[in-house]
Amino acid sequence: MKNSHQALYLCGPTASGKSAHALSLARELGGEIVNADALQLYRGLEIITASPTAEERALAPHHLYGVADPTEALDAAAYRQLALPVLDGIIARGRLPIIVGGSGLYLKFLSHEPDDLPSADPSLRSELEALSLEELNRWLEKVDPVEAGLVDRNNPRYVQRALEVCLLTGKPISSQRSRFEPCPDTLRGLLLSWEPAPLEARIRLRTTRMLNQGAAEELARLPHLGPTASRAIGIPQLQRFLTGEIDRQTCEEEIVIATRQYAKRQRTWFRREKWLTRVEGELSATGIVAAARALLAS
Repeated sequence: MKNSHQALYLCGPTASGKSAHALSLARELGGEIVNADALQLYRGLEIITASPTAEERALAPHHLYGVADPTEALDAAAYRQLALPVLDGIIARGRLPIIVGGSGLYLKFLSHEPDDLPSADPSLRSELEALSLEELNRWLEKVDPVEAGLVDRNNPRYVQRALEVCLLTGKPISSQRSRFEPCPDTLRGLLLSWEPAPLEARIRLRTTRMLNQGAAEELARLPHLGPTASRAIGIPQLQRFLTGEIDRQTCEEEIVIATRQYAKRQRTWFRREKWLTRVEGELSATGIVAAARALLAS
């Protein structure tokens, strides 16, 4: 499937209610849910990443949740290769793929045809992962100032990937691609929209619930995390809590702040995705289904 045009996308910032709405859509539209959250791909981090529970997964088919070892370093290109055969299988069964997530680049790699760029190089990737975000940004500014002005400079994975392509090809990545093919007219997606204040309230509630459900204990059970999983929001804060460097109240507040900052970056990303149809996050289950039906019929 070149572009997942026979699918419904459900996007939005963290804590916006995507998982609950996805269940309503799957039940009413004959759909199967496909994960497009970068961190929910990893098993063993279900509480920290707010993955759907076992009870929720029993209500509708779910795909690509907990499929990767937390030591693996996945990226958007690897995710696309995992997702395409899953989508093909759902469509072959006569069902509707409902692609759910807030990881903008992962969604972009699935919704649009990415340009042909070199695969990750393990040796170079290890070298880049050893650098700080500030060092990565300085290096990218030197080798490709155009890309440095376009990339999300607060996201180490994006900066690393841009540098990796520049160094592997010997040319600026900004000169090698148009980024993605034009948006297909057949794409259909809903974007859950929240004002900052109520979204922060939801983030606070979810963070408290996460800690009460045993997020620290979940992390303590994992012997090792790879470079991608280790950057999940909550991991650095929980690690400091486990070592006694900070108390629970401080840990909780730092997670809320980091999550709020991430949600702001997500909202900025999704505002650029003009093909998405904005809907109010407070919509009822009936409302979200009606919005999806209208979108799919258009």
